[in-house]
Amino acid sequence: MATYLQPGLTAAAATGSSLRRPRPRRLLLVECHASTATGRRSACLSLGLAAATTLVQQNDARAAAADDEPANNGWWLTEFPLPVPKIANKELNNGETGTRSFVRNGIYIADIGASYAAHAYRLRSTAFDLLALEDLLGNDADRANYVIKYLRLKSTFMYYDFDKLISAAAADLRPPLLDLATRLFDSFERLQVACGTKDDTQIGSSYADTKIILQEVMARMA
Repeated sequence: MATYLQPGLTAAAATGSSLRRPRPRRLLLVECHASTATGRRSACLSLGLAAATTLVQQNDARAAAADDEPANNGWWLTEFPLPVPKIANKELNNGETGTRSFVRNGIYIADIGASYAAHAYRLRSTAFDLLALEDLLGNDADRANYVIKYLRLKSTFMYYDFDKLISAAAADLRPPLLDLATRLFDSFERLQVACGTKDDTQIGSSYADTKIILQEVMARMA
């Protein structure tokens, strides 16, 4: 007769500001009997592996059941694929397409709450970043591809931030904010198309229109 001891798994995981107590160590006793030495070793090995697998699966299932962390806790996402946010102010979309061509999915935008001031600050910062694109404009293919990707990334942030900003604004402030956002997003779509043509004249003209509105956004969000 041979005896194998298989220790259980212990884990202490932090959730929020509290710590879970470590689970007590469990010992699994496996006894096997066989008439010959070879048969005894083979039987004990098989039983030991099967018992260890069962114990690990039970611990995994117990840990999963005890994990009550939400999929979106405000700091990181634990679900996949990444959820696509929905906007409340549908007027921000293009009237013809019902969406915006520059919006990207699969990127994480930190939840900064519903505060008007917080979204105004991020809008101003993003507008500042896009004003720095002027030096990269040109007919170089590599630069044009970079500009389009960067424009789409930053404009996606502004798309969702304007939605939150308008929802948090007073009723009398919403129409002018909606007008500003709509003009900005229309210019983003024209600039995106212009960058795809690799035509310096068209790109410069489109960016000049966008630049004026970006400066208006910075002044409004100051």
